[in-house]
Amino acid sequence: MTTRIDCDTCVVRGPACGDCVVTVLLGPPPELAFDDDERRALEVLAESGLVPPLRLVRPVDGPDVQSA
Repeated sequence: MTTRIDCDTCVVRGPACGDCVVTVLLGPPPELAFDDDERRALEVLAESGLVPPLRLVRPVDGPDVQSA
């Protein structure tokens, strides 16, 4: 599985960018894709304190409510 990182759709873009691994390593890109191995490697680096964690927060669709 590939993790797609689209900074333009991140809910916490702006306030969390300065402490996000994407910004630290690459600057704020419009979109990235990491495979599972790369994502796990970033998690290990973050857990070791070498880089900040990924701060990506994806928007969630609300419930589909239909009126009567």
